Amino acid sequence: MLARPSASAPAPDAKAASAPAESSADVGFARDMAVHHQQAVEMAFIVRDRTTDAAVRRLAFDIINTQANQRGMMLGWLEMWGRAKSSPGPPMEWMGHAVTPRGDGALMPGMATRTELDALRGAKGGDAEVRFLRLMTAHHRAGADMAQAAAAAAGTDEIRNLASGMVAAQRSEVALMADMLRERGATG
Repeated sequence: MLARPSASAPAPDAKAASAPAESSADVGFARDMAVHHQQAVEMAFIVRDRTTDAAVRRLAFDIINTQANQRGMMLGWLEMWGRAKSSPGPPMEWMGHAVTPRGDGALMPGMATRTELDALRGAKGGDAEVRFLRLMTAHHRAGADMAQAAAAAAGTDEIRNLASGMVAAQRSEVALMADMLRERGATG
């Protein structure tokens, strides 16, 4: 005897019917911010291993945990919506102004180049701290701008709420990093 489908289980095409459109801010933001967050996590791991400064290491751990978790949520939503995790189009096209990658690996505004990442990997102590804080400040500023655009244009509560929270958190961390740079005699 065949089992009857549960009345509460969605029909196979219900997922696609309720998913944000391929060209939506929700899908575009989830894809682009997942990439942006991956680099922030990478930079945080690099500095964590290049300094013994407790404040910088604490910030790095916070970025690693928060942004890896958020990245996982965004990739999960893309999966749930039946959308690819990467876009065939240029980054930030969903914002109405696609960007051309800067070259040397910087795919979106605020992202570090391969040369900048290599310099961070080669630095130690105070030099690594200042490099990280400068790179992460630019990264967060651009990320907050992208998140603000997503919060304003999103069609789902998931993206609207996550993006709004990102704006506040990343702006707060930019202020913290400005203080940390000043403590080290540097500027952002």
